[in-house]
Amino acid sequence: MRIGYARTSTNNQKYSLEDQVVKLTHSGCEKIFSEEISSVSSTRPEFDNAIDFAREGDTLVVTTLSRFARSISDLWKHVEKLDSKGVSFQILDMNLDTSTPTGKLLLSMLGAVYQFEREILLERQKIGIEKAKREGKFKGRVPTAKRKTEEIRTLIARGLKPQEIANQLGIGVASVYRHR
Repeated sequence: MRIGYARTSTNNQKYSLEDQVVKLTHSGCEKIFSEEISSVSSTRPEFDNAIDFAREGDTLVVTTLSRFARSISDLWKHVEKLDSKGVSFQILDMNLDTSTPTGKLLLSMLGAVYQFEREILLERQKIGIEKAKREGKFKGRVPTAKRKTEEIRTLIARGLKPQEIANQLGIGVASVYRHR
């Protein structure tokens, strides 16, 4: 069975998620797991579900390497888990399939290049943010929880628990405690 996994970092990227699902469907995926969650999140529940769902002889398919792994160590951790289950891995935009020795070799090389590119990008981003701050153009992210203080207080008055409030407002539990 071909199992697809699609992910976007934010819910502002609906088109990207839809595009991934279409590509996975056209590639023959019978089951597709998708989620809107940052790659830096400590958990990706649908990703874990996709790996758990896969059985020997299956292929886990993603559209790009960035949907699968955050770093070279992360890549190998997931590939080893799939290998131990007898599941191959395919990346559509690279036409790469780990069911062959050549695919595994290419994955090793491309994973290293991807890690290098990611580190360069983060370095450039950091430099750009510092420059923008010096020029007074970068103020940082607008605090969403602070703007929801009244809603937090209203929900507390209604007797909701902090976790319920956080889920309902799309903020962290710590923010609920901080802004009540």
